[in-house]
Amino acid sequence: MSLKKALFGATALTMAGTLGAHADGHAAELTIAIVNNGHMINMQTVAEAYTEETGVKLNWVSLEEGVLREQVTSDTATGGGQYDIINIGMQEAPIWGAAGWIEPLNFGADYDMDDILPAIRAGLSHEGTLYAAPFYGESSMVMYRKDLADAAGVTVNDNDSWARIKDAAAAMHDPDNGVYGACLRGKPGWGDNMAFITTVVNSFGGSWFDADGRPQLDSAMWNEAINFYVDLLGNYGPPGSEGNSFNEILALYNEGKCGMWIDATIAASFLEVDGVAYAQSPNAGAAAGANWLWAWAMAVPAGSPNADAAKDFIEWATSKDYVQAVGNHPEFGWGSVPTGQRTSTYSIPEFQAAAGFASAELAAIDSAAPEASDLKPYVGVQFAAIPEFPEVGSAVAQEMAAALSGAKSVEDALAAAQSAADAIMREAGYY
Repeated sequence: MSLKKALFGATALTMAGTLGAHADGHAAELTIAIVNNGHMINMQTVAEAYTEETGVKLNWVSLEEGVLREQVTSDTATGGGQYDIINIGMQEAPIWGAAGWIEPLNFGADYDMDDILPAIRAGLSHEGTLYAAPFYGESSMVMYRKDLADAAGVTVNDNDSWARIKDAAAAMHDPDNGVYGACLRGKPGWGDNMAFITTVVNSFGGSWFDADGRPQLDSAMWNEAINFYVDLLGNYGPPGSEGNSFNEILALYNEGKCGMWIDATIAASFLEVDGVAYAQSPNAGAAAGANWLWAWAMAVPAGSPNADAAKDFIEWATSKDYVQAVGNHPEFGWGSVPTGQRTSTYSIPEFQAAAGFASAELAAIDSAAPEASDLKPYVGVQFAAIPEFPEVGSAVAQEMAAALSGAKSVEDALAAAQSAADAIMREAGYY
């Protein structure tokens, strides 16, 4: 059986004194490719203490999410050797591990592997072996301005209907005063606009593929979900939404321009405006719900000459000690620790006091459903854990952005998306 067929429909998947030293006694130099979000950027500062302790020099390559995926995938697949450590996620880790592209990770007893949240650990493993260690994990939830909601006379509840979400967005929408009812991802990319869009489709009862791998983008559920998305964001979102993803919306939110944002739970760590409240993701009635599951994790490309030093660094950077280092760091503090990674983090009193979002985030992660099901016959919530998905998702993402911008009708965009996805899956030999 081919790798693609085996994965389709399967179930989900202390600093030592000599840390990072080569056999000849010289300290290693590691090149690390990271996504350019807040927790990863903070790590560069926190890790200065690691270099002081071990002598390991760390070279950081910080890239926008879509660019990171392209460069890391290309370099790892070809054995380019540009990076010693790479940021990847739950879509790639089990597939790349099974293909031998990345090294298995085995850490010491002090690491406490059982402390890693079970859903996150499973999603970064293949056949029980961990191939990428989670730096932080996330689901998605509603982050909204309760002051604006109260002033508009609306409420936002856990697992609200999409109709109620639309009503709340309409009530808070005040573009004359620079406030938009809903700020949502529109920038094309399988991990950008399609992360959010897929959860909407899930909640309307749709899926990417049937049990044979045939794309389902021409279904009534996709049509209903995308029409809803385009209508919601077109009427109550900021101008130019087809160019907005996580970082762009975070900036808008912190400028006080968003009444509501449905996105990664990790965003709550970086919200700077007052009056933010949280609710579990909306649903249109389907059992799959509308909250995703993801982890940005650290992996070692196979064949790296610095593999041992790289694994030592990952062990430290994803440990309980690292959480303490961020919490006690004078520039950051307990509201900035990486979350969605370890069970123990949520029981730290200082974190509980600083992170008003903690219980909502953990509930979202615990309720995510990445397992294959009759409705969704593949692993993954906002993605499908098959090798072809990045290509399929990227092609569809462009069409959804065209629908959002008005360059195409929803129907034309979905027809083009179905055709592109069908060609990719046929070429891959699914049917």
